[in-house]
Amino acid sequence: MEDNILRELSKMVYDYCGLRYSDRLPTLKDRVSKRLNELRLSLWEYCSYLRITPQEWDQLVELLTINETYFYREENQLNECCSIVLPQLKAKVRNRPLRIWSAACSTGEEPFTLSMLIQETGQFLPGAVEIIATDIDKKVLQKAEKAWYHQGSFAFRRIPNILMNKYFIETEGGFQVTSTTRNMVKFRHLNLLDPTKLALIGEVDVIFCRNVLIYFDQETTKRIIRSFYQRLAPGGYLFLGHAESITDMGMGFEKVDSDKTFYYRKELGQNETVRSISS
Repeated sequence: MEDNILRELSKMVYDYCGLRYSDRLPTLKDRVSKRLNELRLSLWEYCSYLRITPQEWDQLVELLTINETYFYREENQLNECCSIVLPQLKAKVRNRPLRIWSAACSTGEEPFTLSMLIQETGQFLPGAVEIIATDIDKKVLQKAEKAWYHQGSFAFRRIPNILMNKYFIETEGGFQVTSTTRNMVKFRHLNLLDPTKLALIGEVDVIFCRNVLIYFDQETTKRIIRSFYQRLAPGGYLFLGHAESITDMGMGFEKVDSDKTFYYRKELGQNETVRSISS
């Protein structure tokens, strides 16, 4: 009986945000057990509670998502984007700011690192680049917006000293990201499976969505990649985690290999192909 209810809950989670727990029911049970005790509800009652209390999804998402991240993560990709990709795009985009979307930003380390490295290039005036940072977990977004990190945080484990010294202000017990770095980043709450809110992102030139797709099945991954394609400007770029590949999906992207990393570029003239895939 309990397994049946867990399967129902796993289906609700899948439908809401694409996370798959159908083959990890014990893990799902472990992650929600504390919340059930807090609410004094059974599993069956909790499923009903989710249906009539939409705001409870915020609590559940917080329990189910993994927000491990740090500054300067997978630095080869970051450096490639800021030193190679963005200058190329700058030459093509003249009448508006370049727009980067950090699609699963967690507590802000990725978008803030991008902001720092963009400043390091010395090629972009204030306002020339916008970074949209989104996440499904409202609690981590609140922390990201504060832009303050504890001095003992693992978030600093890879960041070079030169960036640490230039782009953080030491405060009691931690470090505050500088205002110039913060001003380049705008945070928003977003479920990657919500087409209405996805449309509000608008057109972007670069998307970072690293180490996220590994938590989705192939159907959900394709759905998200289609959304990324629709949001990217022609010739735009997509950066995924090193363990994530979309090469064989026929989604309208071509792989770009550099000396130290790889990423994807939206192919030109593929609108009809992607439209047929999406239908």
